[in-house]
Amino acid sequence: MRIAVTGSIATDHLMTFPGRFADQLVADQLHTVSLSFLVDNLDVRRGGVGANICFGMGQLGTRPILVGAAGSDFDEYRAWLDRHGVDTDSVRISEVLHTARFVCTTDADHNQIGSFYTGAMSEARQIELQSVAERVGGLDLVLIGADDPEAMLRHTEECRTRSIPFAADFSQQIARMDGEEIRTLLDGATYLFSNEYEKGLIESKTGWTDEEILGRVGHRVTTLGARGVRIERAGEDPIEVGVPEEDSKVDPTGVGDAFRAGFLSGLSWGVGLERAAQVGCMLATLVIETLGTQEYTLRRAHFMDRFTKAYGHEAATEVQDHLA
Repeated sequence: MRIAVTGSIATDHLMTFPGRFADQLVADQLHTVSLSFLVDNLDVRRGGVGANICFGMGQLGTRPILVGAAGSDFDEYRAWLDRHGVDTDSVRISEVLHTARFVCTTDADHNQIGSFYTGAMSEARQIELQSVAERVGGLDLVLIGADDPEAMLRHTEECRTRSIPFAADFSQQIARMDGEEIRTLLDGATYLFSNEYEKGLIESKTGWTDEEILGRVGHRVTTLGARGVRIERAGEDPIEVGVPEEDSKVDPTGVGDAFRAGFLSGLSWGVGLERAAQVGCMLATLVIETLGTQEYTLRRAHFMDRFTKAYGHEAATEVQDHLA
């Protein structure tokens, strides 16, 4: 399968302040705040949901096509993704804007002050999927992830118009979208991804019941945190998959992206929904054990040993020949 992943491409600049923000605030001067914090650490991480998902798929050997917008400062990030099996030739490079960036400072009490610069992400709305499809010889599935909202709407409409199967994955953008936008983005999706909280928010904002949404999408894939994932289809019993045991819980950031990467890779292998979800849960486990969304290393033997322990020899037999 040729799978394109549309979504944000960003870098995170994370800093640590050894004191407490609260100690620096003067109650009667909050209307004229002017502060500068001397920080101890700066951690620059690669991120963005589109890039995170593609990185995971590249690790599994499925050669995903990243579709998004970045700035002229993307060269080093592009080289990283290229080295890890991602097709980056459909990334639009802005002539005037930097790659999207999240800058955040965390204090000793784990309070945070952050800013998100959308930058080149706003130009994702100018990307036409047809040109991507022509370059790679057609698309079998497009995942429409969190991105510039207008880009998400445009990509969804183009998939419908050109009869390209698509997966709806609102992620962080669901908070700013209204019911009409969400209805437009999910109607007709082959897959609808969300976590449990987002599932309730989708139903609340659209005014559609769970049954009504199941009637409008092919499959509803809901991640359940430590309880794994549930896959539902109208008129069929749900598929539920648990998560492997973690060696440690280091950082949950990017776990959902890793699940999607594994699930989509399983679909491209043709191993079935349950196996695809198991691959997704195994990859997500590697991420939760790692600091950073793209800092884990997938070692085939290690992956298969843990996969076998979690899901059994029959499941492992169906997966191991596909794992690059």
